[in-house]
Amino acid sequence: MLRFASAPSADMSIDDLRVAIFNYIVARQRGERFILRIEDGDDARNNEGKERNILEIFQLFGLHPSDVSYQRDNLTIYQHMAVKLLQERKAFACFCSHEELEAKKQLAKEQKRVYRYSGRCERLSDAEVLANEKPFTVRLKKPEKPITFDDLVTGHQSFAPDDIDSFVIMRTDKTPTANFACAVDDMIHDISLVIREEEHLSDTPEQIHIREALGYDKTVAYAHLPAILGASGEKGLPGVRWLFEEGFLPEAIANYLILLGSKTPTEVFTMEEAIGWFDLASVSKEPVRFEIDKLRFLNREHIRLADSKELSRAFGFADSAIGELAKCYLEEGSTIGEIKPKIEAIFADKPFEGEWKRQMTLLRDAIKKGPLFETFDELRSYLMERTYLEGEALFTPLRLLLTGSEQGPDLRTLYPHLKSYLQEIVK
Repeated sequence: MLRFASAPSADMSIDDLRVAIFNYIVARQRGERFILRIEDGDDARNNEGKERNILEIFQLFGLHPSDVSYQRDNLTIYQHMAVKLLQERKAFACFCSHEELEAKKQLAKEQKRVYRYSGRCERLSDAEVLANEKPFTVRLKKPEKPITFDDLVTGHQSFAPDDIDSFVIMRTDKTPTANFACAVDDMIHDISLVIREEEHLSDTPEQIHIREALGYDKTVAYAHLPAILGASGEKGLPGVRWLFEEGFLPEAIANYLILLGSKTPTEVFTMEEAIGWFDLASVSKEPVRFEIDKLRFLNREHIRLADSKELSRAFGFADSAIGELAKCYLEEGSTIGEIKPKIEAIFADKPFEGEWKRQMTLLRDAIKKGPLFETFDELRSYLMERTYLEGEALFTPLRLLLTGSEQGPDLRTLYPHLKSYLQEIVK
């Protein structure tokens, strides 16, 4: 089983979305279940509405999890697991206060050495523990040997016991730390492969150590994806919500995130097509750069490929003609946000003013009195006959009347898609 884990603390990032997509694809390739895990165990980090945002994005991208699990439902399990580790002397109660620990970390920083827990509370006797009334955390004893694993992307990894240290698994309020909850959840769901961002690589030895301490002997494979950077190598990418607001299609975003740092047989593809050939082992081991112009190109191609009726819904219609009309503007815009004003201008009230006021009025009156013409050339001939306009005196005011702009696609190209709305357009 594979999983995507996300805390409902902030809007989903581009990196997070790529991780979710890769997990979904590999689960489909392996014929394994794929679950969405909401890591909501820390109330202080949860933000109202963010859980709904995660679920909505999954739906928009067609990422259909086999199940949705919530960490808040497993609190009792985490506590039982912590008790087991305490009983087996693999963990211990730590009474060091936050202030004490911070002072020691600051001293280590001033002395330019790596901070490590002193082990003071690990040496307390049972009597001393029972006699101590201070709040305590639960720490897992550091491993006795190095933790090693072979990452499917970053290669062989090895962490010495001192690198892992004796770390906290339960807070003073008896809620689990993120790594403890994550490791136990992966055990509960029998996760076979964890695909996540490279920034979580340092968490992996702790999670392996937790599972081994609990007697879980199944090997969990890991693949840590290098970061996605901005076009100039900077951090801080636009969020998924911003991409939607700009009018990028989910199909194009998924296409680009799969394409980034991967070897693909073609540039433009659907996620369903990628399931047939995607290879996790071919993903770049180096950070990749997010270029908005490349995404614009892919978005333009996916708009071109989109079902016209479905595309029209983005503009408030359910008519394939409007979808085709929108595609006519792909040379002028690459997103729904850029094309939408063009479509809105067609159906908006046009100002009859300026140098073309008289001609626009003549053309409007002629169109309103005339029949529906199948071709633009038929309409043009009729208008020339009724108004005696020709050349620029015909085409410029007619374009203004039909599109609200003096520039744009050829009217012959537009007419087949807007002819059934002609009376509504000229009002």
